Amino acid sequence: QVQLVESGGGLVQPGGSLRLSCAASGSFFNIYAMGWYRQAPGEQRELVATTTTGSATDYADSAKGRFTISRDNAKNTVYLQMNSLKPEDTAVYYCHAKLQLAPFRPLNPYWGQGTQVTVSS
Repeated sequence: QVQLVESGGGLVQPGGSLRLSCAASGSFFNIYAMGWYRQAPGEQRELVATTTTGSATDYADSAKGRFTISRDNAKNTVYLQMNSLKPEDTAVYYCHAKLQLAPFRPLNPYWGQGTQVTVSS
């Protein structure tokens, strides 16, 4: 059973910073990509940032210049450093991973349970 466990959400004032973490655990062969999505009330879930095993990264335009995604492959953990936070960044942030359960098996998507980030004064 694969689990993605997020931590680091909370309440922060505009202009502040937060660091989210997501650790993958369980039985699997390889993690190809890990990343973060977010969903605000009444909105669709949207990409924030992703990173692959080869360290390629992709950011939403809203995250560029403010957020940094990084990954510790040895710990199967992905991080999202969020700086200069704005009220519009308020959302539930979900960790996402694409991984193989065994060699030569297809990539499967997995989601964490979500962590709330609230940016408010």
